[in-house]
Amino acid sequence: MSSTDDSPGGGRFSDFGPPRRVEGGLRARSTRGAIGQSWWSRRFLEVLESFALGTRLTRGRAYARRGQVLHLDIAPGVVTAAVQGSRPDPYPVRIELAAFPAELWGRIEADLAAQAFFSARLLAGDLPAELEELFAGTGAPLFPADVDELTQRCGCPDFAVPCKHLAATFYLLAEAFDADPFQLLHWRGRSRAELLDRLRTLRAAATPSGGTGAPVDRGGERADGRTPHSITPPGPAGAASTVELSAPAGAARVLGTLPAVPLAEAVDRFWVSPVPLPDRPPTLAIGPELLLRQLGPPGPAIGGPGLTERLRRAYREFGRPRPPADSPQREPSRSGDSPRRERSRSAESPRRERSRPAESPRRERSRPAES
Repeated sequence: MSSTDDSPGGGRFSDFGPPRRVEGGLRARSTRGAIGQSWWSRRFLEVLESFALGTRLTRGRAYARRGQVLHLDIAPGVVTAAVQGSRPDPYPVRIELAAFPAELWGRIEADLAAQAFFSARLLAGDLPAELEELFAGTGAPLFPADVDELTQRCGCPDFAVPCKHLAATFYLLAEAFDADPFQLLHWRGRSRAELLDRLRTLRAAATPSGGTGAPVDRGGERADGRTPHSITPPGPAGAASTVELSAPAGAARVLGTLPAVPLAEAVDRFWVSPVPLPDRPPTLAIGPELLLRQLGPPGPAIGGPGLTERLRRAYREFGRPRPPADSPQREPSRSGDSPRRERSRSAESPRRERSRPAESPRRERSRPAES
C-alpha cells in the first residue's frame, strides 16, 4: 500500500493538483494508443490490466508520456524509480517481485540449454514467445499470476494502490522490456551476462569433443558405449588394415589410401556440384526487429525514432523474394507505347478512314469551278 502523508487529513489539496513540469525525464516512446511493442511487454501490461486496476493505469500512462518519471532502475527482485508529482520533491517508488532462487534458475537453464531453439534465440538477443510456457513448466511463471505477488510502495499521500506514480513506473518498465528483453529476466534474478555464460557452458558440456579423437576404448567398446565402426581400405597386394572411422585422424588415414582421381577429370568436375543446388540460398526466417532491437533507439542526431521505422521497412523490402532470372517478361512494343495506347490508336484508325471518303467529293466538285 502507498505510504500516507504526515499532515492531518491525509494530505494537502496541493498534493492532488497537477504535476510539476519536468525537464529531461523519462518519456514513453508511445505517444498515443497502447504502450508495448514486443510480446513480453504487452503480456506484462495485459497481466496488470487483468487485475482490474481501473483508471489508475490510464492516469499513470499520461504521467509516463509527460516524462514525469525521473529515473528507473531494475535489480533482481526490485524496481525503483522517482516520479515527479505536484510536490517539489519527487515521490520514491518501489515495486518488488520475488526473484527465482538459484536452484530454480539451475533447472530453467538446464531446460533452455537442452533445446537448441531456445539457446540460439537467447544468444541472438531475442525472447521467443514459447519461453513463457517453459518457465511455467518448471514451476517458475515468468509474469505475476496475482496482484498480491507485487509489493508496491510509493511516497505519495494517495491511498490507492497502484497510484498514478506506480502506474507510470509500470508503463516505463514495459518499455524498458521492449528495449532490452533481458531486463525482465534480470528482474527475476538472472542478468543477461550470467544467463548467456551459463547457457554457453551447459551447451559446451553437452557437446562431445571433436578435436582430441575418439573416446577411450574399454575392451573393444568405446567409452561412450558405442561400438566402433571399422573399414578395410584397399592396399597393395591385398593387404588390409582396420581403421576406426570415429576419429578425425582415422578418417584422414582412410582418405589417404583411396585411389587418386586423374587431374584432367578433377578439373572437369571442379565446378560441378555433387548434389543439385536449391533455386535460392537458405535464409533464416527472422524479422529485422531482432537486429534493430539490439541497436537500441537511435539518437536525434542520426534520425531519431523515425530512423528505426525506415530501416525496418527497408530490411523487409530487401528480404522479399525476387522473381527468378529466367521468368518470362512482357516484351515492350516497338513504338515504346503502352498496350493501352496501341489499342486506342487501332480504334481511331477506322474512324479516320471513314472520314476521308466523305471529304473527297467536295474537293472534286470544287476543282472545275476554279478552272
